[in-house]
Amino acid sequence: MSHVLIIAEHDGRQLNLSTAKCVSCAVQIPNAQVTVAVFGQDIEAVAASAALIRGVTRVLRIENPASVHLLSAVIAPQAVALARCAYTHVFGPSTTFGKDLMPRIAALLDAPQISDIMAVDSAHQFRRPIYAGNAVLTVDVSNEAIVVGTVRTASFDTAPATGSAAVERVSVDAALPLHTRFVALSGASSDRPDLQTASRVVSGGRALASAENFKLVYELADALGAAVGASRAAVDSGYAPNELQVGQTGKIIAPDLYIAVGISGAIQHMTGIKDAKTIVAINKDADAPIFESADLGLVGDLFTLIPELRAQLARS
Repeated sequence: MSHVLIIAEHDGRQLNLSTAKCVSCAVQIPNAQVTVAVFGQDIEAVAASAALIRGVTRVLRIENPASVHLLSAVIAPQAVALARCAYTHVFGPSTTFGKDLMPRIAALLDAPQISDIMAVDSAHQFRRPIYAGNAVLTVDVSNEAIVVGTVRTASFDTAPATGSAAVERVSVDAALPLHTRFVALSGASSDRPDLQTASRVVSGGRALASAENFKLVYELADALGAAVGASRAAVDSGYAPNELQVGQTGKIIAPDLYIAVGISGAIQHMTGIKDAKTIVAINKDADAPIFESADLGLVGDLFTLIPELRAQLARS
């Protein structure tokens, strides 16, 4: 029997969809019993959401005033105290949250970490992408070690909310660090869907030529109820903020629909969207590499085509 502990990602109010994708990964382990640990303060609603994920056996609600901001340095020792009790695997999402937290857990457990798990072969054998996704590495972990891993959320579907796991409120005895404290949270706020979990994404590239013109991407995204992304070239040029970058050095996403506006399709960018179900490319260069991967393509001036698309959407 494999006992898998998943560390939930949330904002204090809502559970991030990355947690349900971690569950989809965990249930592929033979004979897995899946537990979701929710750390924080006043997190009853978040824990209730985790209990609805199909495949979850139980949910642990660990409330502590020190955990209200989900600082990795604070959560890691608590997660390790839980993991040492009875768990064979500890998983987290391969998001900014998980990439910060899981290496700390692995270090404290003196255990190996597998990053970007994209497939499960057995309880101790997993596959992960390397070389910008151009090759797949099979990783074997010792049967005696606790397996710590980050799950490539783009490789797994979101587990449906049809479960009914029990929620248990538990306390964890762990020494918390005194050298780390929360000062402030600085980040862009938006009513748009989260880029990493959105089913629709509209991204803009260097061809937009300015931050002012990048508003065309925001307007098309709003018309579609989509999240907004950007190529590295657009981010480096200052057209879009860093948190919108999609690609090998940005976010890896797998939306149902990905619209690339003025993006040439460099391999580093395509690595970030290779799991998208439908890719639509809009580019005036008919020979742009992105058309080789696109399911649908529009060749033309984006400054003409985007307003036309918005007009069509308004009429539909």
